[in-house]
Amino acid sequence: MSALHTTSYGTAGSRAVFLHGLFGQGRNWTTVAKQIADRHRVTLVDMPNHGRSAWTDRIDYVDMAEAVAGLIRDELDGGPVALVGHSMGGKAAMLVALLHPELVERLLVADISPVDYSTQREFLGYVEALRSLDLDALEDRTQADEALAPAVPSTTIRSFLLQNLRRDGGGWRWQPNLEVIGRDLPALAGWPREAADAAAPYDGTTYWVAGETSDYVLPEYADDMARLFPHVRKVTIKGAGHWVHSEQPDVFLGILRRFLGD
Repeated sequence: MSALHTTSYGTAGSRAVFLHGLFGQGRNWTTVAKQIADRHRVTLVDMPNHGRSAWTDRIDYVDMAEAVAGLIRDELDGGPVALVGHSMGGKAAMLVALLHPELVERLLVADISPVDYSTQREFLGYVEALRSLDLDALEDRTQADEALAPAVPSTTIRSFLLQNLRRDGGGWRWQPNLEVIGRDLPALAGWPREAADAAAPYDGTTYWVAGETSDYVLPEYADDMARLFPHVRKVTIKGAGHWVHSEQPDVFLGILRRFLGD
C-alpha cells in the first residue's frame, strides 16, 4: 500500500488526481472534487509530510514524484490520469509527468513554475511561528489563532495554517513534519533541474494556470515551461493571487472542466 493518504470522490469516469501545496492537504481540493465527481473518479492526495500521509526524513521533489507515481501505478489502475497540482504539488506533478509520462494523460499546473524561487524566508517564518506555539498549554483553536496573530497577521493565511492543527489523544499536534519542512525549505523552493532535464519533454496536454497578481508565474519563466512542456497552454485568472482555486473558484472550475474535456 502507498504511504500516501487519499480521499476519493466519484465512482465512474476518467481519473483525476489532485496534489496540494505546502502546508496544505488533500481536503483543500474537496469543493472542486465534489463539483466534478459526477463525471470523474477523483483522488485527493495528502503529500508526504502533510495531512495523514507518512513523514519522511527529507524533502525531495523526485521522492514526491515517485510516491505519486507509485500511487497511480499501484492503486489507481495504473493510469493514465489527469494530474492537477498547485504550488509544491504543481512541481511534483510536473516531475511525475516528465519521469512517468505513461501515467499522466494530461497535466494542469496551478500557479507554479519549473524554476528556483527565493521565497524561503516567508515560509520559514510560518514554520517558526507554528513551532513556537505551546501545544501543551493550548485549550482551543481560538487560543491558537490569537497566539499566531502577531507572527501571521493575515487572517486568511492563519486560518489556512491552522487547518493543520489536530487534537490527538487528548492533546494537540501539527500534522505537517515541521522540522523537516523547515530544514529543507531550500529544496521546496528549488526545482530538480538535473532530473527534469534528463527526461524527455512531456508530450501531453498541459495547462499552466496563473494568478494575475502572483509572482510565481512570470514572463521570464515561460521558456523553461515551454521547453519541458511543449504543448503548454497558459491561462491567467484575473483577480487571483497564488491560491487561484480558492480565490476565484468559479473561474478555476470552468478552466478545469475545459482541461478535463467536460
